[in-house]
Amino acid sequence: MPGHDFRPVYHPAGHDTALRGVVQDLRTGRWVSMAQLLADTTGWALWTQRTQVLAAVAAGSDVVQAWRAEEPHSVAATVMHTRVAVERAVRAHREGHARTRELWQSAWEACRDTARIAPADPVPWVCLLALAVLDEGQRMEEHRMRPPGPMLPPGPWGLLAEADKRDPHNREAYHRMLQFLYARTPGGALSGTRSGTPSGSLSEAVNFVQWAAGSAPPGSPLHVLPLYVRVERYRRERGQEKALDLHWVAEDATRDALRALLAWFDHTGPEAASLLDLNHLAHALWGALRFDDAAPVFEALGPYYTPQPWAHRTPDPGNRALAEEVFARARTRCLGAARAR
Repeated sequence: MPGHDFRPVYHPAGHDTALRGVVQDLRTGRWVSMAQLLADTTGWALWTQRTQVLAAVAAGSDVVQAWRAEEPHSVAATVMHTRVAVERAVRAHREGHARTRELWQSAWEACRDTARIAPADPVPWVCLLALAVLDEGQRMEEHRMRPPGPMLPPGPWGLLAEADKRDPHNREAYHRMLQFLYARTPGGALSGTRSGTPSGSLSEAVNFVQWAAGSAPPGSPLHVLPLYVRVERYRRERGQEKALDLHWVAEDATRDALRALLAWFDHTGPEAASLLDLNHLAHALWGALRFDDAAPVFEALGPYYTPQPWAHRTPDPGNRALAEEVFARARTRCLGAARAR
């Protein structure tokens, strides 16, 4: 319910109660609950999501290394080792660290080894997609393969196909591909990724998300992809007052938001949904002035929020408190509209 005392909560595990407990253990250096959680995890979508969150938490410690030392034959520990190696390489690249190439090579080898050890798992291929952004000149052949459709550029399509083969429409795989396209310039090289502000061609990204969403079944999170590109366009147009005024209420913006609502949200439950996807949908519907439609999305979020995309609606995108304020204001507006009906 809307209220002045409401404070949004950010937590990488969101509605995944079991994962929240494991994240807390990881932060104190304990790995046993992580091993148990992954042993109990069924379905590649949840497996991909949980290993991604766990790696982001574990990358700053040696907790996965300790697990592997205790259980050297554990496939789950090997997958997590790969996840952490990739996370560290991507962070090093983003920060322009001197060891980036070394960490990249080590992560790439870990991906290939894990793909052999766990041939049915999409995660090693998702991880290889994550590393593709580091190949700024697209020198590796696997990063400049022929695209599967018209209006799409060369890229790591073979890696995406391998992930797709194991888990069709894998959410993270397609988001990793989108990050690659954000960073890719029309000439073929990658640029702008180290600063964290990609500057590649948005038209290629638009073509990709329309292609991906167009082939996704009902309930697939790929239907939310166009909303991410719209936020990225908004970010790049900051300061162009006229463009910003019309950005969220434009006919195509409203159409993308309603399509995601009908094709994805109406077919899924909050426990299975990405917090980022829910936030992007709530944000898009609120921005399109579809307050009644946004209300059930805010209800599905409960107390949880993510700083993105709300931060881009503030004067200082780096200020999380401002993002919280925008989220809370939008939530109150939309839930109030629904209650007034």
